[in-house]
Amino acid sequence: MTNPLGNSNRARQGLPTPPTGWPVGSYPTYAEAQKSVDFLADNQFPVQDVTIVGVDLMQVERVLYRLTWGKVIGGGVVSGAWLGLFLGLLLSLFTTTGGFAPVLVGLVGGIIFGVISTSIPYAATKGQRDFASTMQLVAGRYDVLCDPKSAEQARDMLARLAI
Repeated sequence: MTNPLGNSNRARQGLPTPPTGWPVGSYPTYAEAQKSVDFLADNQFPVQDVTIVGVDLMQVERVLYRLTWGKVIGGGVVSGAWLGLFLGLLLSLFTTTGGFAPVLVGLVGGIIFGVISTSIPYAATKGQRDFASTMQLVAGRYDVLCDPKSAEQARDMLARLAI
């Protein structure tokens, strides 16, 4: 994972490059690899020399549920209602008449927009994709690499960690 708070000590690289270093651990899950690096950090190891590398990458699509016209339209109504309610409340701040008319107009308009914006793409698939899913990029294993100058120390420290 990247650190959003600042630049690391590593040189900025314009193009993607393969990771370097010696392997000091290999784990079946990212959580275990992350735990090993956290262990090193907790023991004052210079973790800026460490890299977690996902190996044997796979794109995994997990099917969530079957799509029907009812679910598509219902989802459009709900998402449109939230958008319309927000816009209606925003509009009511700038109108002098008061009342619930701006909120009601925003809500109805949002629902119409939501139904249209979900129905058209679903109809365009012509039944070719009647399910909802999520995509993930998953690795078969996660290797922890370390700069050669401190790899032996890292390997010895991780040998004490029981994962």
